Amino acid sequence: MNLVVDYYFSPQSPWTYLGHDRFAAIAKAAGARVNVRPVDLGKVFPVSGGLPLPKRAPQRQAYRLVELRRFAEHLALPLNLQPKFFPVVGDAAARLIIAVDAHEGSDAAMALAGALLRAVWAEERDIADPRELAAALGALRLPAQRLADAQAPAVQTRYDTDSQRAIDAGVFGAPSYLVDGELFWGQDRLDFLQRRLACG
Repeated sequence: MNLVVDYYFSPQSPWTYLGHDRFAAIAKAAGARVNVRPVDLGKVFPVSGGLPLPKRAPQRQAYRLVELRRFAEHLALPLNLQPKFFPVVGDAAARLIIAVDAHEGSDAAMALAGALLRAVWAEERDIADPRELAAALGALRLPAQRLADAQAPAVQTRYDTDSQRAIDAGVFGAPSYLVDGELFWGQDRLDFLQRRLACG
């Protein structure tokens, strides 16, 4: 049986950052194919009851920081709770991941996604800056041409399509993992995802 995971995320999400490398390892160990699907949470939230961070109640914002610290310490991952470049618009980074996925495949797209997530949450870098995106490509030895490719209408179409696909699948936050119609939301559900993949 061919295992497939639709991986819905945004490249500026701290929760995606905390789970990205673990998810990649779980999928690889299970022999699962990953459909890399960065999405526009600005489109997902309004139809799913979610709110962008600045509009959430102070209690929720405060507890988010507590949970981020807890998980970062538990997972032994570096994380700046209030990074210099956040909030940040992730559209350019998302389109670049899509362009790399289209040309180099999902493994390269996953590697780039991981690098961009680390850039925001561990390295104090601005993933809305084309120079930082170019540096990320260079570090992974990916073609600089992908920056231009990311501007193609087909890339924007896929970004829009995958965002709608996420909505249709019941996705309401990032990261979300979909296996044969079964949704797993959040990096703290990766144990359940791992069990699901083990079942085939």
